Amino acid sequence: MLPSSIFYAKGKYKRKLLIVTTIMLVAFYVVYLSDFHSAERNCFNQQYRSPWLVLEDVQRAQQQPLEGKNIFFHETSCSGDGVVHLNARQACAVESAARKNPDWNAFVLFAAPVGFRNKSQLPLMDALLSYKNVHLRFVNLTTYAQDTPLEDWMKSGEIFRSKYMNSHLSDIMRYLTLYKYGGTYLDLDVVVLKSFDTLEPNYAGAESPRWVAAGVINFEHTGHGRELAEMCVRDLLINFNGQDWGNNGPGVITRVLKQVCGTNAPLMMTRERCRHFTVYPPEAFYAINFEDYLQFFEERWLDKALATVNGSVVVHVWNKFSKDHPVRVGSQVAYGVLAEQYCPRVYKASGEFF
Repeated sequence: MLPSSIFYAKGKYKRKLLIVTTIMLVAFYVVYLSDFHSAERNCFNQQYRSPWLVLEDVQRAQQQPLEGKNIFFHETSCSGDGVVHLNARQACAVESAARKNPDWNAFVLFAAPVGFRNKSQLPLMDALLSYKNVHLRFVNLTTYAQDTPLEDWMKSGEIFRSKYMNSHLSDIMRYLTLYKYGGTYLDLDVVVLKSFDTLEPNYAGAESPRWVAAGVINFEHTGHGRELAEMCVRDLLINFNGQDWGNNGPGVITRVLKQVCGTNAPLMMTRERCRHFTVYPPEAFYAINFEDYLQFFEERWLDKALATVNGSVVVHVWNKFSKDHPVRVGSQVAYGVLAEQYCPRVYKASGEFF
């Protein structure tokens, strides 16, 4: 808001005062945003010491992601207290993936250097880490892109100037991780209903007739999968837009596949047209569209919602829209019923609300 004195100034003095005030406001916001992004940088570079039990760096850990059967989740929030934070719904996504894919390794990669205060975990973490194929790791943002097409870009700090920094960092990390290791990337707002062994490698899913979604992506570490992963990483390098929420996630895989498949229609992106890459119809991963997300949270929709996702491999619950809709444990809403069946340990440990 401009100072009231401007409205009482006259002639050229009013114009001068307006110019000076505008300059001051611009300077204020520049400093404010600079401080904000500096704080974000510091958070991701924070060092914690004993008694912290900091997670291992995924690139230095004794157990590395193997080529092939990896499932990756990314948590890119900036942790202010340095503690591992996963809520019940995020933990459910990981448990359901690990439970339905016991011979796959499920990695949860944290962009901030987080850990635990002591060896005693919270009930949710105890439930999650009871699975031998679940691994929590830290990603060092200063070295993760080394020897990749994004190395210099990451060093530039462009990601920290993004309007949607956490979301866009997640976009960057999913493509970069699949480029480095191969495997399956999943959003943290899903429930896995079936094993990924039922699917041929190299796939994503159509969210609509216009977009290939980025919430479920699989690339093999070799061959055409590796080639497509590199195309996605290079697309990010060329087309990254910090002001557009969807440009760097679904925008990337959609642009790349339009080029590879020779069609602009995701529903026409068959394995034959896309050189051994499959774009599954919405029923596979996004059977209930984001516009209908309330079907997961209201009892009147229970039967319809469960019938709709009955043939799905993955269920996506659209956290961006649904995060403020509580699920009382034991209630007959579709999300709760699915959670009780597919992530039972987390669901039981979540308390009164899931």
